[in-house]
Amino acid sequence: MFQSIHPYDQSVIEEFQVLDHTTLHKKLDLAAKAYQSWRKESFTSRADRFNKLAQLIRQNRDMYARMISLEMGKVFHEAQPEIDRCANTCEFYANHAAQFLRDQEFVTEARKSIVAWQPIGAVLAIMPWNFPFWQVLRFAIPAIMAGNVALLKHAPNVGRASLTIESLFREAGFPEGVFQSLLVEVDAVKGIIESDVVQAVTLTGSEYAGSQVASIAGGNIKKSVLELGGSDPFIVLPDADLAAAVATATRSRMQNAGQSCICAKRFIVLEQVKEKFVEAFRQNILSLRQGNPLEPGITTGPMARLDLAEKLEKQMRDSMKAGAILLTGGERSGCNFTPALLDNVLPGMPAFDQETFGPLACITTVKTEAEAIAYANNTRYGLGASIWSQDVEKATVLAREISSGSVFINALVKSDMRLPFGGVKKSGYGRELSELGIKEFMNAKTIVTG
Repeated sequence: MFQSIHPYDQSVIEEFQVLDHTTLHKKLDLAAKAYQSWRKESFTSRADRFNKLAQLIRQNRDMYARMISLEMGKVFHEAQPEIDRCANTCEFYANHAAQFLRDQEFVTEARKSIVAWQPIGAVLAIMPWNFPFWQVLRFAIPAIMAGNVALLKHAPNVGRASLTIESLFREAGFPEGVFQSLLVEVDAVKGIIESDVVQAVTLTGSEYAGSQVASIAGGNIKKSVLELGGSDPFIVLPDADLAAAVATATRSRMQNAGQSCICAKRFIVLEQVKEKFVEAFRQNILSLRQGNPLEPGITTGPMARLDLAEKLEKQMRDSMKAGAILLTGGERSGCNFTPALLDNVLPGMPAFDQETFGPLACITTVKTEAEAIAYANNTRYGLGASIWSQDVEKATVLAREISSGSVFINALVKSDMRLPFGGVKKSGYGRELSELGIKEFMNAKTIVTG
């Protein structure tokens, strides 16, 4: 059995039966059957269903937001926009998929040379708990709109979200088998990927999980897309708008209790503005209220699981032993972790070298812009980054020097359905969202007329 446990008080919300071997293989066969008809559906027909799905999502927005708060601890007012984003993305691909996947013609010596974008079949998605609706639909909407079918292996602590998304697809009129939730143990994943039904796999999760899944997929000559961890730098130059930088720093690091791959995690500050930035940042963090995610006025919910909170506490304590200074916060009670600010964080400390997945902000002071870029790139990860400066031209030049999938100048790093999203180095490969994202699980078929 899988259990959904409310992280704030550790109460068991619901239990779910894990699929047995026979039921799992029936679902795989159903996916194969569904694909044969779904791939022939017109873009207009698929779009009608996604517009209906968007409508259904909006109708019960608060119910789904509450579900997120209960299962993984996100504060209610942050869970609501997660639901909104899912509905908006349904409509975006309903409106644009046909254009993104239109035939492309090339000039050659042949009479006609085109590339036709065609679906490949069933795609397995292994998704995390931190954005239990958005992470799933961010993959599923473009993949299914393109004519593929989807199999979801969700995190075991968000079983209700997983089954709810499946029921939403059915209610919106999608044929049976186009989207299926698989409540299976981790040891079943290898067999699913190896199945002839599954043609590709996508994973959002840890570096270790990504390496394991990619190895299995590669061994079976199947494509994989990985969105893994991050240790995003947030560079503050001397001419930055400090008020805006501090406000965004607080939001970026502390949203979702710091449990986001693209949260800013390492704050690299030029020494000329270090004192002012850090004090304002500290005051902002002090003003946060940690507690029950369903209670009005709470800004920071609990971390999703006890083991995650314990790991973050150890990373913080070990960094302090190595010379980091705790300026505020850092108290833990179960999954409840008070938003914390560490100063004097340097390479070699866990808080700098590792991904800190929770409400812990880390300050590193540098003397020059070149040193800031060097520190920003001194990480195994490369998902997102931000630069704060009123000299936008200079910031744009510096942005090109940062090894990451995205760099935001004077703005919060976030995924946007109109833009490709993904990382480099140990943050993974491949892209989600935008035109690039919908083409990840497509056959670019060359057709030449001689």
